[in-house]
Amino acid sequence: MKRNGSLRRLKVSADGEGVVSHAGVGMLRELAGYTGLVQAVDGALLDTYRGVPIHAPGRVLTDLAVAVADGADAISGIAVLGDRQDVFGPVASMPTVWRVLDRVDADHLPAVRAARAAARERAWAAGAGPDLSEELRIDFDATITIAHSEKENAAATWKRTFGFHPLLAFLDRPEIAGGEALAGLLRKGNAGSNTAADHVAVLQMALAALPEHARPRPGEADGPRVLARSDSAGATHTFAAACREKGVGFSFGFPVDFRIKDIVDAIPERCWHRAIETDGLREGAWVAEVTDTVDLTAWPEGSRLILRKERPHPGAQLTFTDVDGMRITAFLTDTPPGVVPGQIAGLELRHRQHARVEDRIRQAKATGLRNLPCRAWNENNAWLEVVLMATDLIAWTKLIAFPGDPALARCEIAAFRYRVLHVAARITKAARQTRLRIDATWRWATAIATGWSRIRTAFG
Repeated sequence: MKRNGSLRRLKVSADGEGVVSHAGVGMLRELAGYTGLVQAVDGALLDTYRGVPIHAPGRVLTDLAVAVADGADAISGIAVLGDRQDVFGPVASMPTVWRVLDRVDADHLPAVRAARAAARERAWAAGAGPDLSEELRIDFDATITIAHSEKENAAATWKRTFGFHPLLAFLDRPEIAGGEALAGLLRKGNAGSNTAADHVAVLQMALAALPEHARPRPGEADGPRVLARSDSAGATHTFAAACREKGVGFSFGFPVDFRIKDIVDAIPERCWHRAIETDGLREGAWVAEVTDTVDLTAWPEGSRLILRKERPHPGAQLTFTDVDGMRITAFLTDTPPGVVPGQIAGLELRHRQHARVEDRIRQAKATGLRNLPCRAWNENNAWLEVVLMATDLIAWTKLIAFPGDPALARCEIAAFRYRVLHVAARITKAARQTRLRIDATWRWATAIATGWSRIRTAFG
């Protein structure tokens, strides 16, 4: 065979010095320190030690969160930091990390969650916060996490798999790709999708994760507005009542049955209004309010039922509740008229945007949630908190470091790792100063350096 002379063959050797990859994870590691997350987790776990630990538990767990953000899906992934001690300094070993996870028992888990909430308050004050004059929207959804070995409380799931069924709550942040992870409840694989008590528990954790000034104040009309969104799994009287008690509005998917089908058949054509998108009308979709035709007395006062009919996408399979070739969906909300622009079409658009939680979960699964690596239940609970930490650190980095830069703020986690976290750099030392020189040929080198500077400036 004739050799291809156009192929340039480089000489390869393993003797490079002063060069590091994954340099961008230093932004996340610094952010964990600036927000006080390291110190807060220290305070939550220090009483589990008899003496002074060699590796502080806050540093260990936040380092693990940084490694998870960088793509690690097991405890051993912390080696991505340990291999670069010239940049990150001393990093705990895998057995040390495992022992710290084991210290997060049921008594200390609430303190770790409180540490995350305190860090969120500092991050928001530094520029990562949303506009509190607008409505905050918390999306609830559950997902299946497969277990490939025997683990405590792993069980058969409704999808005929084996593992866990965590319930999660994300704060919708449409200005970036990925919301903030407010709360997560690890559950057995056979946990129900519409378990009201679990939704109430996650709601309480999600509200506690918000800074105090951003939490709703029941009875105060001028307080922060918070909305809970979920699919029909959250549409229970208990969850709706809990939202009302906490001063939280709700927008729940509503099950479509023969009763709803009969109502659709009776709605005059003039009562259907065009559905909308953020930038105009939605083709082939209409909405109608049917509150007065359904008995909603069991739901909180002011509840409204709104239907949507839409032409199914090509190839979609129709169901028995579809009418005249139209896909029928419904949702229940307690938002009064005039609050959301666009009237009932605006309410329907707001509820439809709950679907973004699927993207949040998909990205969380690419950030450590796909695998719960430990055998013990308390350790996997701690791992879930680490995943939520990683999600938040990524969100805060995008919000503070890259505002107005959609190529970095709105890219998904795989692209963010490629563009920012995995960037190569060279370490130089001169005049008693160590410098990290990002590869000048990298397309986003200037943006990364500028973003790093923004983070440091934001926290003074």
